[in-house]
Amino acid sequence: MIKASSLQKYALFGGLLEDQIDNILHLMAQEVYNPGDVIINEGKSNDRIFFIMKGQVEVKKKEVTLTHFNEGDAFGEMEILDVMPAVATIKAVSEVTVMTISNRALRAIYNFDVKTFSLIIMNLARDLSRRLRKMDESYADKTPLFAQ
Repeated sequence: MIKASSLQKYALFGGLLEDQIDNILHLMAQEVYNPGDVIINEGKSNDRIFFIMKGQVEVKKKEVTLTHFNEGDAFGEMEILDVMPAVATIKAVSEVTVMTISNRALRAIYNFDVKTFSLIIMNLARDLSRRLRKMDESYADKTPLFAQ
């Protein structure tokens, strides 16, 4: 069982108190993927945010690897925020353990704790902003987008 205190160190839960995380843990699910498993398919619908607890995934767009995400990274948030099909394929590189928060769970969090909902959404926005900043800098410098 995941403890709230272990999640506080990750950006998605930044600013949340332990009791706030405890109040939403029952709305999250834990999933495990094996190397090579596709977690999200490009062009398909996705209704969950995934948060990596262990392992690494690769992000591919039209068979081009864009980047890798590791422990502490979240993905799937774009489809939650703009309700469009997945922009990329996410595939497990190693054994991956994730926590997920569904769109339905986010609505439930909003209904019973607007402050927690707001902090989660702000944390997602900050993460997306960091990624966009990295893309902008890479484009301006004409360097590979996501160098390892």
